[in-house]
This record gives sequence, structure tokens and C-alpha cells, in this order.
Amino acid sequence: MAGVRYPIEMVQGVPVVAAPEEIDASNADWLRAVLLEAACCGRSTFVVDMTRTQFCDSSGLGVLVRAHNRALAEGGELRLVIPASAMVLRVFALTGIDRLIPNFPSLNEALEPPPATARRSPRPRRRPKSRKRNRAHGPPPDPGTSSSTSTSAG
Repeated sequence: MAGVRYPIEMVQGVPVVAAPEEIDASNADWLRAVLLEAACCGRSTFVVDMTRTQFCDSSGLGVLVRAHNRALAEGGELRLVIPASAMVLRVFALTGIDRLIPNFPSLNEALEPPPATARRSPRPRRRPKSRKRNRAHGPPPDPGTSSSTSTSAG
């Protein structure tokens, strides 16, 4: 895909990447490289405009999630522009990525700075409940290591 270019445009000081119509295994690595370049444009917050995107497979989703995690680690944010009518929004909703990566119906909304008190963050992970096992509820002891006394025939 050496001939394909995804433009990075600075809009109001924020790098904006125009995503292709289809994101799949054939161009996911190239998109990853462009997103890395966009993240290095002086700010760790950047926007991916998916207005034209009609299809995004698991390789594309993986590229976007990794870019999002990298931006968060650097104190920034990846923001997606996905119009409400876009078919690709369904894939994001089914996978839960629409709740993980902030997405907006328009570029203007994506470029607005988040309110200081209402910053969207990923949903907290549930912590497993700590359970103390007791003998009554645990698995039965291994018969070969039983410490019970045995009767001997005599």
C-alpha cells in the first residue's frame, strides 16, 4: 500500500487523520504508522475522522484501540469522528469500543476540549471479589494425600 496516503491535517492545532473507506488487514499497518505520526505531531491528543469509513475489521479495531491506549498513557486522547448514520458505528457498538474510545458525530464536536470535570475515561474494570476458601466449600482433598488414619487388618 505504498501509494496510499492518509492525510494528517492540523485543525485548530489538533492532528486529524482522514481514515480510508475500508480498514482491513491490507491497510491496518499503514494506518498504524500514520496514527503514530499523528501522535508525534506535538500533541498526544488527535482525531481520526471516520466519516468516509464504511468498513472496519478486527485488524482496524486493534490499531485504533492500541493508538487509544498509547495516547492515554501519554496523557492524551484519541477521538473518533463517526456520524450516527455510519454503518461502521454498529461494529463499534457491538464490540463495546464505542464506550472505550470517545467518538463524536462531527469533527467540530471532536475538536472541542473536554470539560475539566467531565472528562470521559474508560469504564473501570471490575475487580474480582476476594473469596476466602474454606474446606467446606473447596474441592475435596486428594485421596492420595489424605491425612486420615487408616485401619489395618490384623
